[in-house]
Amino acid sequence: MNNQKKITKIFYIFLVSHLLIWTLIPSLSNINLPLDTIEALAWGSNLDWGFNKHPPLSAFAVEVFFSFFGSQDWAYYLLSQIFVIIAFIYVWKLSNEIFKNKIYSLFSLLALEGIYFYNFTTPEFNVNVSQLPFFALTSYFLWRGVNSKKKSDWILFGIFSAFGFLSKYLFIYLLLSIFLFLIFIYQDKRILKYYVLSLMVSLAILVPHFIWLFENNFVTVFYGLNRSGFDETQFLNHLINPLIFISKQFLILTPFFIMIFVLLKKITFKINIKSKKILFLLTISFLPLLLVLLTSVVTGAKIRTMWMTPFYLFMGTLFFEIQRNFIDLKKINKFYFVFLFFFFLSPVAYLTVSVLDNTKRTDYPGKEIARLVQNKWDDNFSNEIKIVVGDEWSAGNLSYHLTSRPTWLQELKDFAGNLKQDQGVVYTGNPKVLKKICPGVFGTIKPVGYCMIGKR
Repeated sequence: MNNQKKITKIFYIFLVSHLLIWTLIPSLSNINLPLDTIEALAWGSNLDWGFNKHPPLSAFAVEVFFSFFGSQDWAYYLLSQIFVIIAFIYVWKLSNEIFKNKIYSLFSLLALEGIYFYNFTTPEFNVNVSQLPFFALTSYFLWRGVNSKKKSDWILFGIFSAFGFLSKYLFIYLLLSIFLFLIFIYQDKRILKYYVLSLMVSLAILVPHFIWLFENNFVTVFYGLNRSGFDETQFLNHLINPLIFISKQFLILTPFFIMIFVLLKKITFKINIKSKKILFLLTISFLPLLLVLLTSVVTGAKIRTMWMTPFYLFMGTLFFEIQRNFIDLKKINKFYFVFLFFFFLSPVAYLTVSVLDNTKRTDYPGKEIARLVQNKWDDNFSNEIKIVVGDEWSAGNLSYHLTSRPTWLQELKDFAGNLKQDQGVVYTGNPKVLKKICPGVFGTIKPVGYCMIGKR
């Protein structure tokens, strides 16, 4: 009993340490927020049920934080880590139900620090990070629903499934895997009615987004397809892109496997497919990856490395369940040593890159540029800046840093020629283009043009 309490204490120490490290280090070392976070904040200033690149949940999340903290960079690093920590908590909770022994749950969680998706890349809050808690929550309540057959578990499963999909469409691979598990693998007719209930709950939540998609010509879907290279028809893509995908995944997982192998007496590749636990863990860990790989093989699509961010959350649980009989607890100190090595290596590497490389997006002088724009505006106009127009980076940084928190809009064409002097608009973009059409005050900062239209 005391030992279980000790393990739980280590778990909480780990959570707090991870949150503090990955909130503080980027807060202290970065001048500006990363690209994807600024992008989400730009969308958040003009909330809708979808955007040109992604569904809306990440934008809703940052906007909630902005309403409390404003343009405090540390708040968005904290937001990202809160999403990570929630995912870790439900990895822990599900692992506890799988193992009935917290030491194996702890191993499963700590091993994730060997995957850089859960440390090095997490300061950048984006659609990949926003999937993490919902991937874990969806998996957890699915397991609860399958075993308890409680309506409440299936309703929560439906809710978190919808939130995951609203984070990023790639979440569909988990949902498709779950469908295959329930219909063809698990084959328990008693729970199908609950599964149908969860689908109805999910669809009810997704209706506003689907309406938005229809009204906007499925722009988000086509963006994803274009990013994947679906429009490229070269035959070799069907071979090369899947091989690149597999190679990168093995490379990413190398530290993770090192941490696991340290604990093992021997390695077995025998999988008990009759075990409900293993079938379930294969469903949420391996099957989505397999489906992604098959997509690449069939279509020739490029699968970008970061897209796999949530898919490895339960990989430690899966491997320790398979290798349970070969775990050597006498090697636990060695495991802790390797864990601590990777746990501190990642922030040191992140800090080193932040200090030595000054060409990163996070070195962009967004606050200074916003100050210069504001000074120029105040010298010429009496009203406040209400709208910024341009790409998510240049205009998005202005929206974030300017005290008036102007609404971000992407399209210039929709507003050129329809401007009023008291509108309070700043356009950003190509200075040669802007200069030809700008009826207001024009100037440049760095290589970017700024056109200002306000009330004199």
